[in-house]
Amino acid sequence: MTHSPLSYKDAGVDIDAGDALVERIKPLAKKTMREGVLAGIGGFGALFEVPKRYKEPVLVSGTDGVGTKLRLAFEWGMHDTVGIDLVAMSVNDVLVQGAEPLFFLDYFACGKLDVDTAAAVVGGIAKGCELSGCALIGGETAEMPGMYPEGEYDLAGFAVGAVEKSKILTGREVAPGDVVLGLASSGVHSNGFSLVRKCIERAAGSLPATLDGKPFRQALMEPTRLYVKNVLAALAAHPIKALAHITGGGLLENIPRVLPEGMAAHLKAGSWPQTELFAWLQKTAAISDHEMNRTFNNGIGMVVVVGAANAQATAETLRAAGEQVHQIGLIADMGSGARVTVS
Repeated sequence: MTHSPLSYKDAGVDIDAGDALVERIKPLAKKTMREGVLAGIGGFGALFEVPKRYKEPVLVSGTDGVGTKLRLAFEWGMHDTVGIDLVAMSVNDVLVQGAEPLFFLDYFACGKLDVDTAAAVVGGIAKGCELSGCALIGGETAEMPGMYPEGEYDLAGFAVGAVEKSKILTGREVAPGDVVLGLASSGVHSNGFSLVRKCIERAAGSLPATLDGKPFRQALMEPTRLYVKNVLAALAAHPIKALAHITGGGLLENIPRVLPEGMAAHLKAGSWPQTELFAWLQKTAAISDHEMNRTFNNGIGMVVVVGAANAQATAETLRAAGEQVHQIGLIADMGSGARVTVS
């Protein structure tokens, strides 16, 4: 029996589409180039030289995805900002060690490659890199027929940063009386979307038209805020003791990760505003304040711990850079209480 020839395209993989995507994203990646990049998009491996201004560089890496926020991107056809989320989740994590993000690589996987959709996603990744001063120097686009439903994809990525060994933020110097500053989030960021989607299902037919002055869908899809440049500027000017990126687990689970044993953060309820978005989520989900603060960022995307004498100056530097800063609490001896309280 003779068979007609089968091409890779017949099997569901379009090499030409992949090549077209690479050509679309090359100029986007070029905008993110910075010192240290020796070879970027196109090679088997991306080359990066740690800038010579570092005397004792320590590399800091972080990896993440976008989670079930992607389900809304698929359903609503909103693909241009999830790439920013992808970058922000990693570079904000790298930042809390005091590190400057240097470069980023992404992984985009789908069943059938739609060049326009993929270009929109990667365009967001490039934008996130550009806004955080991080070079997009490589990645992988995987077209895998039968692995993903039509119109869906998955995203992952990782960032590598550098910090002087003597300037690594460990949190070891955090002490009673230190001030906890909270930097406002831009929205839900990229955690808690399994509950967000349940809220949308529950409120179907009575969804608000707007939240915080934005169309409902835009408010929920608002990308994760990139704190990198503003916080690095504050680190250069002030003796910051610890940083915490408020991701999955919210304020209650993330702040303890940067506190020494025996220390607790006592946050003052109402010291930062609850936005319409988070108020709607809490009301729709019918959950307690405690559950809000351990599920969502609830309005605070990054926490900065500083000595009381430096708190005002640090806050002023961050505000001048464009951050919304709230003094949300104090550090104290933990005793027999919880690591974080909100009261």
